[in-house]
Amino acid sequence: MTSTMQALVLNQYGGPLVSTTLQRPEPGPGQVLVRIAASGLNPLDTKIRAGAAAHARHPLPLVLGIDMAGTVEAIGAGVTAFQPGDDVYGMTGGVGGIQGSLAQYAAVDAALLARKPRNLSMREAAALPLAFITAYAGIVDRAHLGAGQTVLVQGGAGGVGHIAVQLARALGASVFATASAKDLDLVAELGATPIDYRAQTVEQYVAELTQGEGFDLVVDTVGGPTLDASFAAVRHFGHVVSALGWGTHALAPLSFREATYSGVFTLYPLLTGKLRAHHGEMLAEATRLAESGQLRPVVDPRRFTMVQAEQAYEVVAGGTARAKIVVELD
Repeated sequence: MTSTMQALVLNQYGGPLVSTTLQRPEPGPGQVLVRIAASGLNPLDTKIRAGAAAHARHPLPLVLGIDMAGTVEAIGAGVTAFQPGDDVYGMTGGVGGIQGSLAQYAAVDAALLARKPRNLSMREAAALPLAFITAYAGIVDRAHLGAGQTVLVQGGAGGVGHIAVQLARALGASVFATASAKDLDLVAELGATPIDYRAQTVEQYVAELTQGEGFDLVVDTVGGPTLDASFAAVRHFGHVVSALGWGTHALAPLSFREATYSGVFTLYPLLTGKLRAHHGEMLAEATRLAESGQLRPVVDPRRFTMVQAEQAYEVVAGGTARAKIVVELD
């Protein structure tokens, strides 16, 4: 290993990603040094780049990239869970002043990592962390979903949505998912009953699919008016969970159903340093599900290298990605 590395650095919000030579980090206590093979992109990454995500608290100059997959090169004091040569993945930086994954190396908290699923490529693994952690935190930690329940995933073909569909299916639920017409086949392939949200109103699909009762759990991955629709789609004593709960919303539809609501703030462990081990635990479960054939990320067929990262960000910001976009660094 050399003492330096290449990284893409953002020096001004909305500006270019500049290829820059930086000092290669060294792993501190509880950290591992990872040679990054792939960096998964999320809509949040584009918001941070534009300076539109104050809650992520990522000051300039910064290295973007929340998700990553790579290989452990060295370990810091006190690390026993990983050894050099282990293939790992995680949601490890890109917020809160922590270096992101658009770089050749990162020194990351070992608690945030899990072993990469053996049956997934680095590219596929890098597409999983934020999406799976968000879905798991809502569906398992907040809603305690059980077998036989009905789940509606709003935005079932999106980055978080298509993982939420698979997780709910793995837990034994009957899953339904909204999508645009072009993505209905994908939703069906994932095992959910597809709903064209442009062709049917909430009242219509609730009446048709649940005899007017509503769904036990509604998972909102879209926010805004879709969260309002979620309040109208949940059954009596049901639950709504959202990762995009900001805005002004009327709670009356939820109250009339005596239903409950939970928000998911996936960045909390990274920003505060608290509860980080649970991220690693959730990803260990993702590895188990992936290796048992119950979970696989959908990665957009377009491939991007480090020098093409600008194009990858344009695709995500433009909303034309098919599920997940990944930048390959290795």
